[in-house]
Amino acid sequence: MEVYIKGDTIAERLLVFAAHVLQILSHLDKSAQSTHVAKQLTRAATAGGANYEEARGAESRADFVHKVKVSCKEIREAAYWLRLIRQANLASNLDLTAAITEAHQLTAILSASAKTAKSR
Repeated sequence: MEVYIKGDTIAERLLVFAAHVLQILSHLDKSAQSTHVAKQLTRAATAGGANYEEARGAESRADFVHKVKVSCKEIREAAYWLRLIRQANLASNLDLTAAITEAHQLTAILSASAKTAKSR
């Protein structure tokens, strides 16, 4: 049995989110528009988790807050690219609702985490 602390749960959700996004990207066509969006979304979705992992190893509270805020910004950006894929109909055969919802939830969690850490 694995024991998770709150940070582990968030890190796992960010990892699963990034993996889900990579799977979504495999369904995009090879147009110039899709390629551009895919590169941007890949960077943002994977950077969210990477920055959160950096935050977990932060050298100070201020460093932690900064890196969690960067992670939050990246996930918020990923949500934008997912919404753009849906709006521009770049993946008409996919339902992106779950991925967009998870991005919004992760953004809220990360924002709250940064606020809590900053106030302590």
